[in-house]
Amino acid sequence: MHRPAARTVLAVSLAAVLGTTACSETGGNARVESAEASGDGVLRVGLVLDNTGNNAFLNAPQLAAAKLAVQDINAAGGHKGRPVELLPAHPEQDTAGQAHALLAAKADVVIGPTDSSHAAAAVDILSRARTPLISPANTAAGLTGLASGGYYFRTAASDVAQGPVLAKLAKDTGAASISVLYQEGSYGKDLQAAVTEAAKQSGLSVLPGAGFKTGDAAAAAGSIAKAKPDAVVLVAREGAQGALAELHNAGLSGSRIIMSDGAFARYGSGLGAKVLEGARAVVPGQLPSAAFQAKLLTVDPSLNDVSYAAETYDAVTLAALAAARAQDDAGRSIAANLIAVSGGTAAPGAGAATAPCLTYKACLGGLAAGPDINYDGESGPIAFDANGDITTASLSVFTYGPDNNPTPTGRETAGHPG
Repeated sequence: MHRPAARTVLAVSLAAVLGTTACSETGGNARVESAEASGDGVLRVGLVLDNTGNNAFLNAPQLAAAKLAVQDINAAGGHKGRPVELLPAHPEQDTAGQAHALLAAKADVVIGPTDSSHAAAAVDILSRARTPLISPANTAAGLTGLASGGYYFRTAASDVAQGPVLAKLAKDTGAASISVLYQEGSYGKDLQAAVTEAAKQSGLSVLPGAGFKTGDAAAAAGSIAKAKPDAVVLVAREGAQGALAELHNAGLSGSRIIMSDGAFARYGSGLGAKVLEGARAVVPGQLPSAAFQAKLLTVDPSLNDVSYAAETYDAVTLAALAAARAQDDAGRSIAANLIAVSGGTAAPGAGAATAPCLTYKACLGGLAAGPDINYDGESGPIAFDANGDITTASLSVFTYGPDNNPTPTGRETAGHPG
């Protein structure tokens, strides 16, 4: 996750750079190994929030969603008849400090962090204690291979899931050829490779693309203009506005532009009039329902952003369902049952995905009838795979008007076999 220039009221999963790797010493793969009951009977949920910086504004929607999920779970009977506890959050501490504090408070499962670059620090500490971590916002592609002993999951889609959708949007405009202009770095390179592959598979001609450094996109934009593509896919983050300006200077603007989530923003007067008219952008996640937003406001009436709220709500609910399936609140039991309750098929004892159940209460009823349920929550289908990644990604499509600001115009899905 990273913060764009502006946010709309949307459960968004934006990109981040994977800065570190984990050094967990936990062996095996808790996602697919059986576990003996060892909990104390009380399911405790912790949150790792961003302590400072651009992402701190996302703490409020995640906290409200976690509180709402716990309320709904407890209204349905809690865990084995006892209330689920949401532990106090300590965003004033860094990621490691929060993880240690939650372990001291006997957390059985932890939700977070927001920033992908903080994942490794949290996983390193929590996985040693056999405590699963479910991030509602980590999107960096490299996290799929994060060493966690099977204790790391995420309800947000990887950045590269956008690739097929970006290619489809270009083809939908009638384009027969595309070029990819991408900001240098892991996000840009990984996603441009995914777009390129998807475009080729869809029958599009992929013309030479180019990479650029932030603030220095003129040469790259000029190079792409010379290739004369029907459409340009821009994969960028901080350098997006400058790149869009340079593409316009090179004669590429409007409906010929397709943008990745990192480039999504309200540009307004920051660009010339009508520069982006007809351009489209994708944002992982889907618009939360009006009913869900209304429920969040009962928890926090001052809430003015719901980014990652749906993914957070689903993370807490999945953890409680995993504990219910195991009839145990211990971290190992939760990790061993998350795939099964999400509708995934990579865990021992999990059969083919059944019809979705949409609430904790409804899913409990399904567990009473058999071991296999398929929770589809506020963020859509999840179906964890053996890496703890979701296998179906929902993406919202936005179209820009003459004022260079976006409005939601559709939804797309992308996925891979579980």
